[in-house]
Amino acid sequence: MVLLLILAVLFLKEDVCGSAQSNERRVVAHMPGDIIIGALFSVHHQPTVDKVHERKCGAVREQYGIQRVEAMLHTLERINSDPTLLPNITLGCEIRDSCWHSAVALEQSIEFIRDSLISSEEEEGLVRCVDGSSSSFRSKKPIVGVIGPGSSSVAIQVQNLLQLFNIPQIAYSATSMDLSDKTLFKYFMRVVPSDAQQARAMVDIVKRYNWTYVSAVHTEGNYGESGMEAFKDMSAKEGICIAHSYKIYSNAGEQSFDKLLKKLRSHLPKARVVACFCEGMTVRGLLMAMRRLGLVGEFLLLGSDGWADRYDVTDGYQREAVGGITIKLQSPDVKWFDDYYLKLRPETNLRNPWFQEFWQHRFQCRLEGFAQENSKYNKTCNSSLTLRTHHVQDSKMGFVINAIYSMAYGLHNMQMSLCPGYAGLCDAMKPIDGRKLLDSLMKTNFTGVSGDMILFDENGDSPGRYEIMNFKEMGKDYFDYINVGSWDNGELKMDDDEVWSKKSNIIRSVCSEPCEKGQIKVIRKGEVSCCWTCTPCKENEYVFDEYTCKACQLGSWPTDDLTGCDLIPVQYLRWGDPEPIAAVVFACLGLLATLFVTAVFIIYRDTPVVKSSSRELCYIILAGICLGYLCTFCLIAKPKQIYCYLQRIGIGLSPAMSYSALVTKTNRIARILAGSKKKICTKKPRFMSACAQLVIAFILICIQLGIIVALFIMEPPDIMHDYPSIREVYLICNTTNLGVVTPLGYNGLLILSCTFYAFKTRNVPANFNEAKYIAFTMYTTCIIWLAFVPIYFGSNYKIITMCFSVSLSATVALGCMFVPKVYIILAKPERNVRSAFTTSTVVRMHVGDGKSSSAASRSSSLVNLWKRRGSSGETLRYKDRRLAQHKSEIECFTPKGSMGNGGRATMSSSNGKSVTWAQNEKSTRGQHLWQRLSIHINKKENPNQTTAAAGKPDLEELVALTPPSPFRDSVDSGSTTPNSPVSESALCIPSSPKYDTLIIRDYTQSSSSL
Repeated sequence: MVLLLILAVLFLKEDVCGSAQSNERRVVAHMPGDIIIGALFSVHHQPTVDKVHERKCGAVREQYGIQRVEAMLHTLERINSDPTLLPNITLGCEIRDSCWHSAVALEQSIEFIRDSLISSEEEEGLVRCVDGSSSSFRSKKPIVGVIGPGSSSVAIQVQNLLQLFNIPQIAYSATSMDLSDKTLFKYFMRVVPSDAQQARAMVDIVKRYNWTYVSAVHTEGNYGESGMEAFKDMSAKEGICIAHSYKIYSNAGEQSFDKLLKKLRSHLPKARVVACFCEGMTVRGLLMAMRRLGLVGEFLLLGSDGWADRYDVTDGYQREAVGGITIKLQSPDVKWFDDYYLKLRPETNLRNPWFQEFWQHRFQCRLEGFAQENSKYNKTCNSSLTLRTHHVQDSKMGFVINAIYSMAYGLHNMQMSLCPGYAGLCDAMKPIDGRKLLDSLMKTNFTGVSGDMILFDENGDSPGRYEIMNFKEMGKDYFDYINVGSWDNGELKMDDDEVWSKKSNIIRSVCSEPCEKGQIKVIRKGEVSCCWTCTPCKENEYVFDEYTCKACQLGSWPTDDLTGCDLIPVQYLRWGDPEPIAAVVFACLGLLATLFVTAVFIIYRDTPVVKSSSRELCYIILAGICLGYLCTFCLIAKPKQIYCYLQRIGIGLSPAMSYSALVTKTNRIARILAGSKKKICTKKPRFMSACAQLVIAFILICIQLGIIVALFIMEPPDIMHDYPSIREVYLICNTTNLGVVTPLGYNGLLILSCTFYAFKTRNVPANFNEAKYIAFTMYTTCIIWLAFVPIYFGSNYKIITMCFSVSLSATVALGCMFVPKVYIILAKPERNVRSAFTTSTVVRMHVGDGKSSSAASRSSSLVNLWKRRGSSGETLRYKDRRLAQHKSEIECFTPKGSMGNGGRATMSSSNGKSVTWAQNEKSTRGQHLWQRLSIHINKKENPNQTTAAAGKPDLEELVALTPPSPFRDSVDSGSTTPNSPVSESALCIPSSPKYDTLIIRDYTQSSSSL
């Protein structure tokens, strides 16, 4: 900093001498006073590209130049004439031309501080040059502060120099955000808001019309760059995308602007809106390029306050600018300035050194006899010319005046503080300390020319207030700016009807259309966030945000607007649904039928039909069937913990009760038939009594109960929610597959065992049909449960499937095993006799007095007889005509042997009884001859009389097989009465039979077996 100061001083000294020698100094407007305020106005346009290196300014400007100069001069007159403001102190000024160019402005700023630096070397108004020559130079008072310049980039350059000398600077249109940084620009203040607020206003306009995809252009320099940076940052936060951002110099050539327009055209038709944070001349360059490229009406320009409502921007290119929306700092016209300005004449306004030049430029005429006469104009200016013609006041005139007043009020506050009770400048203010003046300026608070309060925040900025302007075609070839809204401290107000005649006329500037309900945005790689494809969410997902679908949790489903999730109503079987009604009706009918059958069996419990069916086991089966039907009610009821317990007990226990009894019964029949096939009976089968059968059945049932209890401990029953699909929620019991498979697996083992034994006993005697019914029952049950497994585990109708499977199994058992018996009991009582259950066409023998010792004796005798007869291949059947008034037959199978007398034999006993048998001709089916031998035995009336077959003791060894007697199945059945049939357990007959007669007849019969 010190080095820079030294270099500046040396430069200034050299410049003073050089200027004195060459007499080529720039024009300065000077107004004397006790305190001098400097001002930088863009009296001329900036240098063209080819004149930049020469720093040669362009044409004179009226709004940005001459009007501001006159505003400075006239405002100081008003301040000096105000007795309440700086009494006895006169303010003067030194106005210099910045040409809207940084190099020129910096050059003029150096001139401001030159007098301060050389004041110590002054001597009688002469300055001694380095070469020893002298230059007459009128001593000037130091500059206490500077007003301007207008451009932000130029203001930054000026501030970098002025703050070295503690000179405060108040800007009237420099809005760059960078200037708010007090660590870099401590002595800078402004009466306009920061560009951050202007950028906010532009973003709010873009949002209002849903322009989500726009192009951006900004002027090269601090104003455009910082403003566009703020616009892009705010746009990103609001979801607005920038198709592309371009920068260009305001004085760039036509080729540069044409190239820029072609790039903008490449984003059509999506990005039709162009946000332009530009200076006025940059906007004008864009309008000119639009005409050259034929892009009139293709774009809508959204301009910053650099454009505002300036006519010099749109002059000659109104059609290209139609529809443009601009931001203008809120600054009403200053009436008293117009009253002063419009009366100015070149011959009377001599304090403004540029006024004559401006007059000639404005009216395109030559002022004859004036020092600044411009010979390039042929027309001579006459006295009738007036500034009222096409007069437009500078849009920032109010800010220029407010900046001047701010400096005056700051000096006033400083004087009141340093010179209390003193009118004029006291010694404490000589010279004026820039640091103290800055403190006074920061505390300034007054009412501006527009009636708004002027104050500064900690950054030296003023509050933001903007007007929204719309450039419209008002008539044929007549265009003008219309105020269509305002933006004040973050609140945007717009008259949409004024901007757009119809809503359908609103320009669309979007990359992708908004997604429909239930869709999210998917941004392709390399695209900006506003360019997307719409993808629908899945059916169980809702739109969490515009880029994310989120799945609802199990048990909930997206709402109608797809913005959240609602709980799905919990479903469970209700009594009024069709399926439960069918299951309940079926179970009720089955339950009534079961109760009816049970009642019939209890009433007719002493009849042969019930006795022959092992009635105790039948009661167990009926209880299991009844429990199976009752399971339906527990399964269909609304799930509760108690019902879950009952379900698992009923489903496992009801089949176990039925099939445990059936296993016991079929196993018993199978063992009886297996023992009857043995040639020699060695011992009596075990566990054949009714009590033993009951114990076995209860043991099998208890195993199932143990399994159920163990599962209760492992998996305590409770209710839970089941989700068969993402849109269904069922209230069910928490029975796992293990809880279902394990009890059903045990029941399946019982079913397979029953089926196995039923298959083995399929060829029982024809009049012992219960085994066949059991076989049919088990075959049908297997089919039911084989169908149940895939349906249960493969469908969502588990409860209904279980209900019907259990009920069908119970119905099959009830129908196949009990309905025929009930039919005989109720409809065919004549068949409900013992004889219907004691004969067989295959193997029959009913002999003796019912005592096992007699039967065993006869069997032994017949066996010995046939052993001595040899392998005859014949079948003998003995028949006792009057044995307990019932016919009995016995059938024995022997290998073929020799028989004399042409196949016929006769035996006689000592009491004249005889036994005869005959042999038929050989069978053509094989080498063996199967024959049937009938033995008719008449028992004596005297039970003590002993009779034996005469002449042939070997006959007593004939095998006599006794089939199972169904009457021994009941616990209270016995053989103690004469009418009781012989016990099926006496398979080996004693060797002391008593006969009256024995007759053997020969019958031919085909092979059969038990």
